[in-house]
Amino acid sequence: MKKISIIDKIYSKKTISKIKSKIELLGDDCKYNEKEFLNIRLLGTILIFISFILFSKNGYIYAPLFSIVYYFLINYILLDYPIKKRGLELEHEAIFFFEILELTLESGKTLTQALETTAKNIDSNISKEFLKTLNEVKMGKSLVESLKNMKYRIPSESINNTILNVTESSIFGSNIIDSLNNQLEYLKNKQLMEVKGKIAKLPIKISVISVVFFIPILLLIILSPVILEFLLG
Repeated sequence: MKKISIIDKIYSKKTISKIKSKIELLGDDCKYNEKEFLNIRLLGTILIFISFILFSKNGYIYAPLFSIVYYFLINYILLDYPIKKRGLELEHEAIFFFEILELTLESGKTLTQALETTAKNIDSNISKEFLKTLNEVKMGKSLVESLKNMKYRIPSESINNTILNVTESSIFGSNIIDSLNNQLEYLKNKQLMEVKGKIAKLPIKISVISVVFFIPILLLIILSPVILEFLLG
């Protein structure tokens, strides 16, 4: 009989499943599961609420406010931000991985053989995900089914679209190399646009730094004689 934890009683299956799906997107390096995360979030919220009620003069105001802030902040720090960061890292790795895969396919290997050769010879997180997929194939699943299941572990729509196109090309017998090449061009263009976007934001960041640091120093230098005269009487 399956043991029911307190988390199962507090949260709906839909909520637990949603958190589990997010944690799967963090990969094998994630040190906690969905129930541990929900415990951390719940206990932290309760402790913050009680602490402000007991030790703050205006606790009835601050307790709900800081509890809500913690509740959403812990989601961002432990789930949303790491998922976004991992997605970007996988996209950067994907370009090199798919380029090698394309060359391997051109050598005459089947898709399964090409994936296995590429994944074993490239040390990256995306290679690990493909090796996990190939292990599922060895356990009895079809390659198509295993590749489709990868989308639940990959927090990148671009990579998932590439895998989908390769999968469909394999199913319908169209040219996998052409499909892969088109997706590679898209990934490269997307990465180029991201770099251009970062470059475009540099003047704004420099302006903010100037306002925050340099202008006050400049004003201090200009006004220093007046300040010294005032202080010295």
